[in-house]
Amino acid sequence: MWVGVVAALLANVLYSTGFVLEKRALSAMPSVSVRAPLRLLGQVVSSPLWLGGSLALAAGFGAQLAVYRTLPIAAAQGIFVSGLVLLLLLSSRLLGERTSGRERIAVGAILVALLMVVLSLDEGADTVGEDAPVPLVLLVSLPSLALGVWLYANGERRAGQRHRQPTTGVEYGVAVGLLYGVSSLAIKGVSSSLTTHDIGGALLDLLRSPYPYLLLFTGAFGLIMSQAALQRCRASLIVPVCTTVTSLFTAVLGTLAFGEALPHDPVRLALRVAGTALAVTVLLVMPKHDAPPAAQTPTPPKELTSG
Repeated sequence: MWVGVVAALLANVLYSTGFVLEKRALSAMPSVSVRAPLRLLGQVVSSPLWLGGSLALAAGFGAQLAVYRTLPIAAAQGIFVSGLVLLLLLSSRLLGERTSGRERIAVGAILVALLMVVLSLDEGADTVGEDAPVPLVLLVSLPSLALGVWLYANGERRAGQRHRQPTTGVEYGVAVGLLYGVSSLAIKGVSSSLTTHDIGGALLDLLRSPYPYLLLFTGAFGLIMSQAALQRCRASLIVPVCTTVTSLFTAVLGTLAFGEALPHDPVRLALRVAGTALAVTVLLVMPKHDAPPAAQTPTPPKELTSG
């Protein structure tokens, strides 16, 4: 279990560092657009700073595989979300981003909500699920992917409207979070397939499952969508929203899909349900638009005086 905890903390550091490095690289690039994906990819891969961030994210993916082999899904998500604190510190120090008081309270509430979820865990009773019915995985994944792409396209359409308030990126964060939620389920499925015995058979079974193909789809679309969103919006807001959606999606639907039972103890069950409800509520009330920059009061011209 402690190996999983250390791996989850390491994944937090790698993911937060990767997002901040990519955001810093994107800030120095010309505007990127999901409507020109090849041009977008050409721009980002030519940046050494962006490549460094991508390598950090890839290493975080590797750590996540170890986490899902040793911890229940809900416990893993609780630890992953604690990385938001590190992200806020890095975005403040390295990107110069400033969060509003309301946003800091919202992020704090999210951390409290997911702490409640972690406290609902019982090491003696919780088990690590290893398999999920393929029809159930597809039933959960396919509508979520469609909803995520639709939300992102809707955000793009609204962003193109004239005289629209600058967006904070909440809609983008929810959309990408849904894709990464499906990706987390696929990572969980892949991790359950890893074995040191009969590697050839395990690889063949993996290729027959939906998990590699879900990873390919979410990886390609998630990369393109997240880069455009990161360039336009503050990392200190869009990443917490994305992480919250991903964590709740994975903790709730992943727990059900992989057969990891909810707590039988009433107090633990209440903590898990209340924590989930609080996180969703906070997400719904977060500000959807950045405040427009304050208009500067013009200095009145000096009166001409005769000598």
